[in-house]
Amino acid sequence: MSKGKELKPHIGIYGKRNMGKSSIINMLASQQIAIVSDVPGTTTDPVKKSFEITGFGPVILVDTAGIDDSGDLGLQRISKTLETIKLIDLAILVISENSFGSFEMNLISEFKKYDCPFFVIHNKADISLVSNNLKDKIKSEYNSETVNFSSFEMYDINEIIDLIKKTIPESAYKKPSLLGNLISYGDIVLLITPIDIEAPAGRLILPQVQAIRDILDNDCVAVVVKEKEVDTFLKKTGIKPALVVTDSQIFKKADASIPNEIPLTSFSILLARLKGDFDKYLSGTPKISELKNGDRILLLESCTHHTSCDDIGRVKIPRWITNFTGKTIEYDVVAGLDSLQRDIKEYSMVIQCGGCMITEKQLRNRLKSAVDAGIPVSNYGMTIAYIQGIFDRAVAPFVKNRDSSSDYL
Repeated sequence: MSKGKELKPHIGIYGKRNMGKSSIINMLASQQIAIVSDVPGTTTDPVKKSFEITGFGPVILVDTAGIDDSGDLGLQRISKTLETIKLIDLAILVISENSFGSFEMNLISEFKKYDCPFFVIHNKADISLVSNNLKDKIKSEYNSETVNFSSFEMYDINEIIDLIKKTIPESAYKKPSLLGNLISYGDIVLLITPIDIEAPAGRLILPQVQAIRDILDNDCVAVVVKEKEVDTFLKKTGIKPALVVTDSQIFKKADASIPNEIPLTSFSILLARLKGDFDKYLSGTPKISELKNGDRILLLESCTHHTSCDDIGRVKIPRWITNFTGKTIEYDVVAGLDSLQRDIKEYSMVIQCGGCMITEKQLRNRLKSAVDAGIPVSNYGMTIAYIQGIFDRAVAPFVKNRDSSSDYL
């Protein structure tokens, strides 16, 4: 899976077996993505494919196994199908011959659980059209549209494309500014970007690239330095940046070098505001001080990568938390979008990385079970800032307009 792929809007195709889901995907993408067969249950694991919607942009289509699959393997396939709902921005429910019952209603309940909009394709319209009663039921009870379609007759695929454009939420494809209202026209923004063992050879990491582009999009000036050159840059140029953004791992060095009157935050915290549950992070991070012996922390990474001896999520943060609290704490790390191996209620805290490799919807749903269970959540950057005693300063650019009596500061 390419890194950019997960950032595109995701559209899932759902329904019972042999409804023609795979045929619809192939028609949408104008190529043979999914295997088509008259045998029910041909699709097993979810299949992802990127394609371009003219006038809209690239999306990811997710073909899923039938929700009415059977047997032990079938139950596993259903479980994987339901897991994909956490990752998508729009669902398409496929039915045929006016078959709409418990399987479809259970799917819709899952869509609503994860705040996922959907519409219905009544496939095999060459055999029968959707009844007015069913169409009205779907509209009145679920506020969703239904469209007739057939892979065997010349039905207009553009009607489905138009429904995709109409139904998918803007948040899936219109991204807010990373730096938002933190900077103004002509401001100079200093980016402190270490080149260490975790930096990709010959490249910057994605959050740094995103920050540079956002600064330019806001008609501002980006100045990029390594941590060793910060003092020299400030002394020789006399420039007072409007904002300084640092790699979270060198927060302490940046805090010592950057005058207090200059706002300072990190790339990870910028991402937390952009796509994370920022208020929950703010209230959850100080709970680090309340951890006890035997507590277990879940660290969530949004990508998979080679683990080094100095890895931020697997090595540094656990070491820093243990040293800060003086407690014996257990740590689990789950990478990518893998399923959790433990019940979420076994954790005393959940700490999420910046999430640069996944969508806002995916990140929020990743945290949903912890938030719903009342488990404190934090972000890599906020956690590091708190442990190093500069949490107030690191989040100040984002909370300065909040009520001064807030418990966050």
